[in-house]
Amino acid sequence: MTTRRDFLGTAAGALAGIVFVGCDLLAAAPASAQTPRRQVVVNGKRVKVVDVHAHCAVAEALALVGVTLGAPTPATRPDLSMVTHVSERIRAMDEQGIDVEALSINPYWYKTERDLARQICKIQNEKLAEACAANPERFVAFATVALQHPELAAEQLEEGVKKYGLRGAAIGGSVNGEEISDPKFHPFWAKAEQLGVVIFIHPQGSGVAAEIPKRLKGNGFLDNVIGNPLETTIALSHLIFEGTLDKFPGLKICAAHAGGYLPSYAARGDLGCLTQPARCPGGTHGPIKKKPSEYLKQMYYDTMVFTPEGLRHLAAEVGPGQLVVGTDFPYPWTKTAVDHVLGTPGLSDEHKVAILGGTAMKLLGINA
Repeated sequence: MTTRRDFLGTAAGALAGIVFVGCDLLAAAPASAQTPRRQVVVNGKRVKVVDVHAHCAVAEALALVGVTLGAPTPATRPDLSMVTHVSERIRAMDEQGIDVEALSINPYWYKTERDLARQICKIQNEKLAEACAANPERFVAFATVALQHPELAAEQLEEGVKKYGLRGAAIGGSVNGEEISDPKFHPFWAKAEQLGVVIFIHPQGSGVAAEIPKRLKGNGFLDNVIGNPLETTIALSHLIFEGTLDKFPGLKICAAHAGGYLPSYAARGDLGCLTQPARCPGGTHGPIKKKPSEYLKQMYYDTMVFTPEGLRHLAAEVGPGQLVVGTDFPYPWTKTAVDHVLGTPGLSDEHKVAILGGTAMKLLGINA
């Protein structure tokens, strides 16, 4: 297991992935002039908008692995700070019509030994709680947990929820090459189900299969554009086919990047075991209890598909009640997440209200 000294020795290489898993766009947008807070209205009624996919970072925790927030190498954006850039963040939220952000920190600590991982997560969870307390109407947060130590992660999740008022946990789609469906992680999933809180799954930049990163080099930003959704697709597929969602049916899982490619190609999973039954022992669809695509309707997904047809299709596949707004702030993937929902054909006013904030408010315990 990596010690603090070992980790510091490879910090630049290992933590280059911080920006990757944060969705990798380095050019921070300049702060804009003060503008009135946008009031989002559906059918004449004010709607509260909740963004479940919003990144941040804690300088004190990064310092434990020798990284300075805002330094160019490894690249860590200064606007991830909830201390120095919170006013800029709130201004952007006001412009876009985002009332509440659910803050998350993408894991960079999965290779650290137990004591250092405990320290990193403790500092981060304390600082996340402080950021939410400073602006309680604008921010809630997901706890950080050392998932490479599953029993510790379960303890940190419970402490984060009960002591710090955090609303669940944000985890990677894999842990040091291991699938989050592996039985070793069952203590964490059991605790999440017991607490009834949301687990937000965000891809790890290094999480795709060993040969794939080589094929994603070159033009097109493919390591992120294809790699991040692919990591999420793999993670969710394993949770389905390895029976994790059967063993813990009460889990509340929310997937970044609209669940990757899985919702768009779910029918192939339904037919896979019928085509190759030897690869799926146990039953029609292997050892799982339902048709694979049916599990999609019990998970939640952010709206980061960028076109009205993409969102319409996602809603048709998983149900509009399973969708929540995501922006990936502060990375400049979208500034029009609200209009994306409002402008998608086929969504009723009731659906739009739910996607914009109603569903996320129930999941995260946010008051109307």
